[in-house]
Amino acid sequence: MSIISLGRCALFALFALPLVAASALADDGSDLTFQGDASFGGPHGGQSIQVALIDTASGEVVGMESGEVSADADPAFAFDFPGALQEGGSYEVHYWIDSNFGGGAVGSCDEMQNDHQWSVPIAADGGDVSHMETHDPSTLASVCDTFE
Repeated sequence: MSIISLGRCALFALFALPLVAASALADDGSDLTFQGDASFGGPHGGQSIQVALIDTASGEVVGMESGEVSADADPAFAFDFPGALQEGGSYEVHYWIDSNFGGGAVGSCDEMQNDHQWSVPIAADGGDVSHMETHDPSTLASVCDTFE
């Protein structure tokens, strides 16, 4: 009986270690919550959105998420990047909405006149960051390369 108990403890310890390590990594940085307000709902409600957090110093994609823009909720979209921001780091959020205005292909990031795209700088000051965007087509920026 004691051998079986020891085996279960050892098995539990093997599975518990990765959870502890993952938790420690997530606690190392600050969280980013990136949202779009209700102004996105009218022009983009029901359309797919992809969002990437970029470390601008290295060019590395820190995290990538996807979802759908809500037609009637506020916020119209929200994405969380837990523990992703390092104090003093330089970041941008690149995102695009699969609009296909006047052309383009469903599921692929097309030219800005077809699929709206933005790049937003994010300041990492050592605390959690919550950023709210307002729909503004005058600030489009080409970001399709991020999602290839």
